[in-house]
Amino acid sequence: MAITASMVKELRDSTGAGMMDAKKALTENNGDMEAAVDWLRTKGLAKAAKKSGRTAAEGLVAVQVNGGHGVAVEVNSETDFVGKNADFQKMVGGIAEVALNASDLDALKASDMGGKTVEQTVTDAVAVIGENMSVRRMSAIDGDAVVSYVHNAAAPGMGKIGVLVAMTGGDEAFGKQVAMHIAAVNPASLSEADLDAAVVEKEKQVQMDIARESGKPEAVIEKMIVGRMKKYMSEVTLLNQAFVVNPDLTVGDAAKEAGATITGFVRLEVGEGIEVVKEDFAAEVAKAAQG
Repeated sequence: MAITASMVKELRDSTGAGMMDAKKALTENNGDMEAAVDWLRTKGLAKAAKKSGRTAAEGLVAVQVNGGHGVAVEVNSETDFVGKNADFQKMVGGIAEVALNASDLDALKASDMGGKTVEQTVTDAVAVIGENMSVRRMSAIDGDAVVSYVHNAAAPGMGKIGVLVAMTGGDEAFGKQVAMHIAAVNPASLSEADLDAAVVEKEKQVQMDIARESGKPEAVIEKMIVGRMKKYMSEVTLLNQAFVVNPDLTVGDAAKEAGATITGFVRLEVGEGIEVVKEDFAAEVAKAAQG
């Protein structure tokens, strides 16, 4: 497979590796970006895989809580400008209210909203505002108490990142602190038990490959891996992360001090997981001229 300059740039941007190292990693792995990241990490040339910063969608995430039930909804638009539109914000807020009584995304789209389905309401808004829009995601959570937090709020209850925290005990102030921590740090799961086993196994294998590069005996490597995996868990699982409010405590320890048990969380960020392909402007003009 031909390794293009854009592929090398993407790998460099996501790992911080040098240009020649990035090119070699892609060449060694036939252009497979994910495998190239792992190869760089194994060689000690990349600290960790960073997520691509190229998000495709704009819009808003809105949160609603009713007692022990909370819901977060992502509604996308093409530009950030629309996210600041009062009519769009009113529609997103209304969709989040309807979502409190919806079982899933399909049910939400089919739910009544002022005499029309949510899906039809969005379709009508597209015709008025002139941008493509969609209700992309919905996540709900239940607990003895549910606390919400919105980061970069554009209006009450909606912004770029929406977080819900379910817990038993504690108070709302502590719940808000945990929600802010989740917004900032973006944990992969609540605890080790909730992590995808395949993700854990892959990380363990990468760490094994890195350790073997040192040439140490297998018995020593096994002990090294135990420590490295413990560190990994402290980075990706909420209860084991250093609490941003007090880094001397883990979130789990802070919860104990607050008399709380965190039972779950939801974090939605606008455009997360979607990429937009941005063409070089000069290349775009050249292509248009050739046409």
